[in-house]
Amino acid sequence: MRTGRKQPGVPAPKSPWNEIVPGLWMGGHEFRGSSGQVEPAVVRDEFDLVQTLLRLPGHGPDPGVEHQVWPIPDGPLDGTQLAGVMRLAQAAGEALDAGRRVLVRCYHGYNRSGLVVAHTLVRRGHPAEEAIRLIRARRSPWALHNELFVAYLRAGPATARLLEELAE
Repeated sequence: MRTGRKQPGVPAPKSPWNEIVPGLWMGGHEFRGSSGQVEPAVVRDEFDLVQTLLRLPGHGPDPGVEHQVWPIPDGPLDGTQLAGVMRLAQAAGEALDAGRRVLVRCYHGYNRSGLVVAHTLVRRGHPAEEAIRLIRARRSPWALHNELFVAYLRAGPATARLLEELAE
């Protein structure tokens, strides 16, 4: 099972986070700063809700910022993990409806966060392919390079969850 950490050939993103649609941001725990060096991406109080799919100490958010943590691997997900992705997407959508700024983050801000952000967009009426294109255009061409996550999005997380549970 891949964790998403230090994948050979996968570059650190150029920014700690990027806005995908108004109010919905996608990011990671590290980025390549203007010096060219990899730097930690630390969240303070820039967002009203932070959803973390890989928790690393010292990366925030500040006390008082709503923080939802649901660790998942950057690999095959079981039914419980897919249910968590669906709950996070629902919570992100509800926060956006309330005018709140949302950050969804994982290690690089490419795959796990991409899965949740894309599912949030799909729940809000975007076709899966459009959501994937939008994320890659706004975050990085490396976003959603995990083809299994793309397959989950194309099938729909609820269908993927059912199929995963049947396989267990």
